[in-house]
Amino acid sequence: MSKSQSDYDDELSSISRAPRLSVGIVGTGRAGSVLGAALRRAGHDVVSAYGVSDLSRLRAEALLPGVPLVTPEEVIQSADLVLITVPDDVLPDLVAGLAATSAFRAGQFIAHASGRFGIDVLAPATRAGALPLALHPAMTLTGTSLDLERISGAPFGVTAPDELRPVAEALVVEMGGDPIWVPEENRTLYHAALANGANHLVTLVAQSIDLLKLAGVEDPQRLLGPLLYAALDNTLRSGDAALTGPVVRGDAGTVAAHVDVINDVSVEARRAYVAMARLTADRALANGSLRATQAEALLEVLAEPGDEAAR
Repeated sequence: MSKSQSDYDDELSSISRAPRLSVGIVGTGRAGSVLGAALRRAGHDVVSAYGVSDLSRLRAEALLPGVPLVTPEEVIQSADLVLITVPDDVLPDLVAGLAATSAFRAGQFIAHASGRFGIDVLAPATRAGALPLALHPAMTLTGTSLDLERISGAPFGVTAPDELRPVAEALVVEMGGDPIWVPEENRTLYHAALANGANHLVTLVAQSIDLLKLAGVEDPQRLLGPLLYAALDNTLRSGDAALTGPVVRGDAGTVAAHVDVINDVSVEARRAYVAMARLTADRALANGSLRATQAEALLEVLAEPGDEAAR
C-alpha cells in the first residue's frame, strides 16, 4: 500500500528529532556529489569524501565546499552513514576490498545509489555488522546544483532489510525524493526497465532529429517537441492504447516506403525503425488494435530481403 503525504510528514518529523548523521561519500561523481549535497541540505554533516578524477574533485568543491577529500578507508572511519556512489561494475569489488581491510564497523549505515544492485552487493559490509541500504535516484543527473531541484519529488528505488525500510525511506524523503520500494530479487529488472525507457528514448529522439535535418527541417526540436510530449503523456496514462501511426493502422505500404527512404540515408536508422515497428506490431496485435491479416502484411514488409542486403 502506498504511503500518504501525512505518512511522509510523520517520517520527516521523526527523523528530524533524531541525531544528525555524519556522512561520508565514496565517489563524488554526478550522483555522489548531488546526494551528498542533498543530505547536507537536510541537516546532516558531510564530514569527508573521496573522488578520483579531476572532474569528481571539482564537483566535490562545488557541491560540497569545505569537505575534505581523503581515502575511502578514511571516509568510512569518519562517518555514521557512508554513501558509496561508484559505477555499477566497480561496486562489488570495491565493497569486498574495503571489507577485507576491516574498514566497516557494526552499526554503521552503508548505502549505495546503484540501480542494478540491491543490498546483497553490500554483504561483505553487512557481515561486519554494517547496516545496508540501496537508494537509487531514478533521475538523470548532471552533477551540478541544478540537480538539487531535479531530485525534489523524484522517485528513488529503495531496497533494505525490512527493519531498516523506515530509515531508508525517511532518508529519501529528507533529500526531497519519493521512495519506491523494489524487492531485492527484482533490482536488475527494475534497472533494465528504467534504462530501456530513458536511455533508449534519448537515442530514438536524437535519431529522429537527425532524420528531420536530412529532410530539410531547420528546427527539428520545434516540430518534434509537442508530438513527443503528447505521446509520452498519453502512454503514461493509457499504455498500449496510446499507440497511433501507420503500424497500428496496418498501412503496410506506408511502412515499406519508410523503410526504403530511411535506408537511403542511414542503415542504422533503418535497422532501428524495423525493430521498433516489429515490436509495435506485436503489441498492437496483442491488444487488439491491429488485425491478424494486417499484421501479416506488415511483418512481410518488415522482413523483406532488402533488410539483409543493406547490411
